[in-house]
Amino acid sequence: MNNTLEIRWHGRGGQGAKTAALLLADVAFMTGKNVQGFPEYGPERMGAPITAFNRISQDPIRVHSNIYEPDFVAVVDETLLASVNVTDGLSEQGAIIINTPKSAEEVRGQLRGYQGKVITIDARGISEHTLGKNFPNTPMLAAVVAVTGVMKKDDFFKQMKDSFAHKFAKKPQVIDGNMKALEMAYMVAEKAI
Repeated sequence: MNNTLEIRWHGRGGQGAKTAALLLADVAFMTGKNVQGFPEYGPERMGAPITAFNRISQDPIRVHSNIYEPDFVAVVDETLLASVNVTDGLSEQGAIIINTPKSAEEVRGQLRGYQGKVITIDARGISEHTLGKNFPNTPMLAAVVAVTGVMKKDDFFKQMKDSFAHKFAKKPQVIDGNMKALEMAYMVAEKAI
């Protein structure tokens, strides 16, 4: 699976990590890629740790299992750094993207010796600024796309705008805020690479 990009998401129930993984699969599929986007089901409840996964490839994907050696990890809730080994199996040629207002240097000590690239993004701050509420999954999705380079920026924004237009057909006023959240997060992540 040399042409396959594997991403593992860590979050808490209700924060949208599963939704972000599924949205990433949808938009990557719309750009012609083969995709998988799925959560790991267990006793999930609001606030409990959850894991979701993406596989994205130009080639057919024949593996159907959780991802144990991801190229990239996205952490939607930084409190998980203290209780979950989020870097387990993570390639040091990839990166970990963490939702936190702290710098990469400030959180590196919590990453159990991980020596790869650490990208931090204040997804909560971005979502509160653009949406008025804490919806960290939208900015985290943009950061993951920027850091992984899984698709062209213009393709991503076009597909997301189409997706939001469909999803929020009855609430078009939220489309602009979500697009602004994506743009702001993408720009922050692009600078951090």
